[in-house]
Amino acid sequence: MTATAVTAPGVRRVEHIMGMPILVDVRDDVDEAELDTVFDWFRAVDETFSTYKAGSEVSRLARGVLRVGDATADVQDVLARCEELRLETEGYFDAYAGGSLDPSGLVKGWAVDHAATMLRLAGFENFAVNAGGDIRLAGGACPDHTWRVGIQHPLVRDRVAAVVEGHDIAVATSGAYARGDHVVDPHTRRPPKGVLSVTVTGPDLATADAYATAAFAMGASRAPVWTSTLTGGYEAMTILASRRVLFTPGFPRAEPR
Repeated sequence: MTATAVTAPGVRRVEHIMGMPILVDVRDDVDEAELDTVFDWFRAVDETFSTYKAGSEVSRLARGVLRVGDATADVQDVLARCEELRLETEGYFDAYAGGSLDPSGLVKGWAVDHAATMLRLAGFENFAVNAGGDIRLAGGACPDHTWRVGIQHPLVRDRVAAVVEGHDIAVATSGAYARGDHVVDPHTRRPPKGVLSVTVTGPDLATADAYATAAFAMGASRAPVWTSTLTGGYEAMTILASRRVLFTPGFPRAEPR
């Protein structure tokens, strides 16, 4: 929602699905028709997980007319992962944070991760998949050897707060400046205080997105401490309301060009 890949000319396609623009940018030789399957995947995810469509499995689960045990394997897997992350984040990532079932905080990244797998299986090595600003990158932005992602500054719309550079990396940002107070502390049901945004990078977009949401929900008093404990290749940048910017040691930042 807050990051844009700095790209060179290539095969790029954007469609509005799941309530947001989804960009697939492939830097290998590709017929655009080969991307149809990827966008069909995102449409299928929307039909299954949308909280706005009464017939989706998630909506039926929320109404109690469908049992988890009767849901599809994808839904059961997502809900199981949501529960794992709830425990891992001390309850700050919670699919029930808003009072009813809404796994959207994991589904977007999970769908992008699967799309990236589909592209790899199709033989592509250099691509970016951007879903509403949360990005999964592979290879490089040919002819460049790496991808560069600008993280939007939370207070100055036409500035970047940092640039992330990498080959195979996911980038997710959580904050209130793009969509308002849509993230709440599940323990208090109130928006967090003292933090403007949290960006998490790592190997898996679903996990990075959940970590960013959890850290943002923690607020200024807990987010920097908690993100300093991340393992498994995950790193974080936290911007506080005081305008102080905190990085974990391995955050893959680069100098702006």
